Order: sequence, then C-alpha cells, then structure tokens
Amino acid sequence: MRQPESLAGSQRTSDSTGGCLPSVPGILTPDEILATGLSIAAVQQGDGSIGWPDGHVDAWNHIECVMALSVCGLRDAARRGYEWLRATQRPDGSWPKRCDGGTVTDAAAESNHAAYPAVGVWHELQVTRDEAFGNLMWPLVRAGINFALGLQQPRGEIVWQRDADGVPASYALLAGCSSVHQALRCAIALAEQVGEPQPDWELAVGQLGHALACHPEAFADKSTFSMDWYYPVLGGALRGAAARGRLAAEWDTFVVPGLGIRCVSDQPWVTGAETCELALALDAIGDRSRALELFAEVQHLRADDGGYWTGWQFANGAHFPNEQSSWTAAAVVLAADTLSGTTSGSRIFADAAARWAVGSPADPAACGCEEPGSGLPVLSADPLASPLQDP
Repeated sequence: MRQPESLAGSQRTSDSTGGCLPSVPGILTPDEILATGLSIAAVQQGDGSIGWPDGHVDAWNHIECVMALSVCGLRDAARRGYEWLRATQRPDGSWPKRCDGGTVTDAAAESNHAAYPAVGVWHELQVTRDEAFGNLMWPLVRAGINFALGLQQPRGEIVWQRDADGVPASYALLAGCSSVHQALRCAIALAEQVGEPQPDWELAVGQLGHALACHPEAFADKSTFSMDWYYPVLGGALRGAAARGRLAAEWDTFVVPGLGIRCVSDQPWVTGAETCELALALDAIGDRSRALELFAEVQHLRADDGGYWTGWQFANGAHFPNEQSSWTAAAVVLAADTLSGTTSGSRIFADAAARWAVGSPADPAACGCEEPGSGLPVLSADPLASPLQDP
C-alpha cells in the first residue's frame, strides 16, 4: 500500500493514557497494533479521507478508521480525518453517500452516515481530553444528528436515507438504526459537555431504542446479514437477558468455529470487521471470554504489513474479496483497545446504554405499546422484545 507523501513523516504522538498502545496478551503486541494503525494511515489521502480498497469514501467507514488512528496515537492523521469531515459536510448536515477522488458520485445521504461523526468526536474527546476539539466539532455533530432525526418516524425507527433529490426512502434498516442509537447517546453526552443539552434528542433516542428492542416489524428484513443479528447489542439498544438471548438465538447460524463469523448466513464467507464487532458486542454485555476467543480466531486474516484481509471464503480456501480493507484493520484496533482497556475511549461501545434504561418507549402510544384508553403499556410476551430487561 502506497503511503501518501503528506504522511511520509507521520509520527505517533502521546495521548491521555501516557502514550500506551493497546495489546492483547497472546494475541497482538503493541508493535503489531501500531503496524495495523500505520496500514490505515498509509491509505489516507492528501485531503484526509480514508476510503475503501477501490478508493471511494463514505463517512461511516472513514470515521471508524479515524478512531483507530487515534487509538494508535497517530494524532496528526486522525485530526486530518476530522478536518475532511468538516470540509465535506453539506448545509443540511449530511455527507454524500459516496465520493471518488474528491468527486461526489452518489449524492444520496444515509442517516447513519450523518449521525456517526458523533461517535468519532466523542471518542476523540475521551482519548485526548481536548475540550477545544469538542467545541470545534459540536456544530458538525449537531447538524448531522438533526439530519438523521429528520428521518425519524413516530414509532421510533429512522429511515435509512434521502436520495439525491431529498426524497426519503420507504424503510428503515435495523443495523443502521442501531448505529444511530449509539451515535445519539454520544451526541447527548457531547451536548452536555459543551453546555448545550438537547432534551429532544433524549426523547428521540428513547423511542428509537424501544423500536429496536421491541418492534422488528419496523425494519426491512435483512436477517441473512450478521450485522442485523448483533448490531442492536453493539449499538446499546439491547442489554442484559435480551442481549444474551438475541446472540444465543443465531450463534450457530453465523459463528464458524476457528474462523470468525459469516457476513451473510447463506455463504461460506467469514469477515474480519463483523467478527471484531461481535467481539465488541460480547464485551459490552460482559461476555469477555467469547470476545477474546473470536478476536484470536480472526487473526488468520492478518497480513504481513499489519493490514487485514477483508474476509475468507472457507469453501474455496481463498481471501474474498482479494483485498485488504482499512475498515477491517480499524475494527481490529478498536477491538484490541476495548479488550485491553488501554485508552480512555475504550468503553465507547460498552457505554452506549450506560446511563439510560433500554427498551422503554418515550411515547408508548406512538408505537402501539399503550393499551388504547388505558395509559398502560402493553408488554410483549416475547422475552427478546420485552422492555423489562435486567442490567
């Protein structure tokens, strides 16, 4: 992978942890983590963007990569990534769905892309304790969240995109809404940090979390994708018995012992990013042993330079696609930080639901969970959908 000239002299800088790099004993050393971070920095472009192997950029994967750079102490590269967000945000608070070489090639805007900068900014603030950075990025975060909430439906779900003409899609996505749920939690925390609390956001995230926990009918059926299986846990909408039950229900469908997890249930294909995200979800609910096991297993995708192959087609015995992806490397770094508790941002996923009860709607009548005329909530008989969840 070619290292852009502007990064040729990039050096690791200390963060609030005293400059420590994550390590997971017996799995990855600090030097190996740094090599993975440098593999991400090597594909960062001169404008600060970090794209897919084919070169196109979307805000969500870009942010995940920037978070990993920060974990690795590559501060200058991380901040250039945030500057790219500032330079490319549109007046309505969104980012283009796809850019190629600095040119917008898909002008639609996804709700989870617009919301996810909140996660990155809150993470950077935790890692660096740089309050000036939080203040600088607050208007960007606020605008992105308001764009996403402009697509929220009364039941709580958030439609997944507006097309290039501004027309909203006709459905919501479970994984995307789960990501928005985490982003809203981070945005609310940032709002309090900068002294501009947003009580409407708290109502919105309560309704969204309830829809994710209790209303599967609110979302398009993408159940063959592993992301739809674990993302409600990763994004903080499910905790306790509901989270454990959800993961147990499809464990054998998606987990391939010794290799990781399938991207989709009907293909013999495991992917590194999804495996690391499941490890993060497991850690968030206290299942550390299985999180570590999965993290160890996915190391078969590690390349000699510290980068990571996107996936492995285990029927054919070949990497598929034949590429190393920046977001896979980023997921590895973030999982290593979470499992080691190294930086002050290591609990960004575990804390996605830390301050709020999950599963209880802000407006039970809006989603049909209130008995007509009674003012009393209707409780689901499905233990995976019940709003009464243990800690």
